[in-house]
Amino acid sequence: MTDRPIRLLLADDHPVVRAGLRAVLETEPGLVVVAEAATAEEAVTRAARGDIDVVLMDLQFGRGMNGAEATAAITARPGAPRVLVVTTYDTDADTLPAIEAGATGYLLKDAPPEELAAAVRTAAAGRTTLAATVADRLMHRLRTPGATLTRRETEVLALVATGLSNGAVGDRLHLTEGTVKSHLAHIYAKLDVDSRTAAVATATELGLIRRR
Repeated sequence: MTDRPIRLLLADDHPVVRAGLRAVLETEPGLVVVAEAATAEEAVTRAARGDIDVVLMDLQFGRGMNGAEATAAITARPGAPRVLVVTTYDTDADTLPAIEAGATGYLLKDAPPEELAAAVRTAAAGRTTLAATVADRLMHRLRTPGATLTRRETEVLALVATGLSNGAVGDRLHLTEGTVKSHLAHIYAKLDVDSRTAAVATATELGLIRRR
């Protein structure tokens, strides 16, 4: 084991958030922030240079690539840095794509500084840290798989929640309208509801999709 510090890239579109993360992490021994990125695309490019150990990745960047897509692009490369998601969102619609994309950890922005620093070190070592709410929900999915929505069902319902028609949802996800209707039928059965409005309300209450 060398004494080389853990080199960090902060990827977040809010300068105040990046400044806050930098202020917290640079007081920690053995951690050094070597770069920042204001867009997901910039994070992917910067992470590819080979001098980053852990990327702290937000999930929402406004227009363009999101954090989960950036995570997938970063982790797909040989010798890639670890990605620790640091975000305000903890619904299934947010956590599942990020974890499936290869994120090593998932933390919420309200985590105490010592927890953030510990998560960075854990990620650098290749181990997983999950926010308590995220870990609880993943455990619930494992224990009751029939009662939880698949990633595709979650994507469909999240788009339905924005007011899109079945056809528009299908266009967005490259599905036929019939496939969207089939997904909705499964969603209704799992949530024990009989309408789009009720499905959105129930899924929001359960933390499956984000409250809008």
